Amino acid sequence: MNLEKVVFGFFVLLAATLNFGYVIGDLTDPAQHNVYELYAAVIVNVIATILKFGDRTQIGAIHLATSLVASIQLILAAVMWVYADQVLHNMDTHHLSSVVSLAIGACLANMVSIVLLVAETLSHRRR
Repeated sequence: MNLEKVVFGFFVLLAATLNFGYVIGDLTDPAQHNVYELYAAVIVNVIATILKFGDRTQIGAIHLATSLVASIQLILAAVMWVYADQVLHNMDTHHLSSVVSLAIGACLANMVSIVLLVAETLSHRRR
């Protein structure tokens, strides 16, 4: 068993599940979207992105691209949350739906990354 692949897969899956857990729920209900889960998703996605820098294959480049997309969208979602909550002091349904929409886009990128991870694993086993 390759420990590097285990750690890589762990962070890819954790990033996707944290992101998915955050976006589930009504777009306009702040009680259903925990800000700490959003922050955890940002941190884990950034860690997953850093882990993807070492792979020099074509599929590694696609992994990195999906991770960069997810990280950027989650960072923008967190910045928007902080701006609406701390600067405007008004986390209304418009701001929350924008934050969750960005996180949903990141979730899609994370799901693509998982599909790539599974495809890479299945093709590696056949060799």
